[in-house]
Amino acid sequence: MCYRLLALLPLHRTMDWEEVKMSSTVIPSLRYHDSPRMIGWLCDTFGFKRHAVHEDAQGGIAHAQLTLGSGMIMLGSAREGDDPFDLVQSTPAALGGTTQSPYLVVEDADEVYRRVRAAGAEIIIEIKDEDYGGRGFSCLDPERHLWNIGTYDPWAA
Repeated sequence: MCYRLLALLPLHRTMDWEEVKMSSTVIPSLRYHDSPRMIGWLCDTFGFKRHAVHEDAQGGIAHAQLTLGSGMIMLGSAREGDDPFDLVQSTPAALGGTTQSPYLVVEDADEVYRRVRAAGAEIIIEIKDEDYGGRGFSCLDPERHLWNIGTYDPWAA
């Protein structure tokens, strides 16, 4: 288990260890052109849950946190140069490809694969049993972020 530094916690509060537990110290961050639509797609298709969603004044998403089991991603709406973060992070459409790809550990890769196909995602690598263990596949979401999904859990290997 990882815990936030106690120095960051207010001294006057009594803390429950479960309250300060962090599940992951690496959280992928993504930009989408249509973040509200993609939040729905990611939740319906991959099984993410809305942990926090903060809208912006332009009808987009200033910041969102979605969880899947003990993992999390953060995402927000891509903007045309009015945000310093967008000067260094882009969308797959703007790049003509992608430079990273989250891996989702799931209990039933075949079930997620069926939902992904039904949602119209482009399958990049068909579902298969892996030589190193587990079963998985790779796909592009509607805005062309690459996702790898499988039952292989590197923490348990």
